[in-house]
Amino acid sequence: MFDALKARLKTLERKVRLSFGDDISTPAKRREAWFHFHLMDHHILRYLWTNFDKVADGVYRSNHPGHSRLKAFKEMGGKTVLNLRGQDRQSPWLFEEESCRKLGLNLTVAKIYARKPARQSEILKLIDAMKTAEKPVLMHCKSGADRAGFASVLYKVIIEGVPLEQARPHLGLKYLHLKWTRTGIVDHILDLYEARNAESPIGLEEWFREEYDGREAARSFARLRGEPEPLSRRERRVRDGLAVDAPEREDAVTDTAETKPDADRPEGPHA
Repeated sequence: MFDALKARLKTLERKVRLSFGDDISTPAKRREAWFHFHLMDHHILRYLWTNFDKVADGVYRSNHPGHSRLKAFKEMGGKTVLNLRGQDRQSPWLFEEESCRKLGLNLTVAKIYARKPARQSEILKLIDAMKTAEKPVLMHCKSGADRAGFASVLYKVIIEGVPLEQARPHLGLKYLHLKWTRTGIVDHILDLYEARNAESPIGLEEWFREEYDGREAARSFARLRGEPEPLSRRERRVRDGLAVDAPEREDAVTDTAETKPDADRPEGPHA
């Protein structure tokens, strides 16, 4: 009963969140989007809590910045903003795109996830974006805890050549990353790499390019948590007796309980 109520509330919240905040073209719509950004996306908490930290020389991480923080980043010589949330046409993206355009900042998107594994192609896009981004660069997700932490670990290991065990603290309680929750999927991906590397040495980037399987990562993480293994969209349609469309991409990630377009936890020091 409790799970059913929780699911209904989550569905209602998602409907409300997606029902407005997707237009800043008029003063009235802009006010609605401002309200959406500050309350539905929890930006009001980010005025005091930034989760900002240095990853490497010219590379920083944080939660989703507003205009004043982007302006401050520009004034400190910032060149590129690397958005890990994606381009979803809701208020966070609309205001960020507008601010970067006005401030002359490069805005790059490399969408990954907090509660499910990214596809191989998405992780490779992130790696390539980190390699080519003009510095100084600011990487951000929503909370700055899970996706920003995962990207920071990848940067330290792949770009800087730091051992994984030295880079892993970027996924820690200091940033409010809670590995025992579903956001532990990003830790699990790194665990899978470490297990493979122990068999015979392989670089992290090479592993992602040659062997990483997001679908298997989702299934093994579910088994680890004692949860039912998630099904792909194709498998769910077969289960439900629905028509199956075109063959699913080989790197398609299985669905999880988290289906929000921008999966991350509500923000705040006690999130």
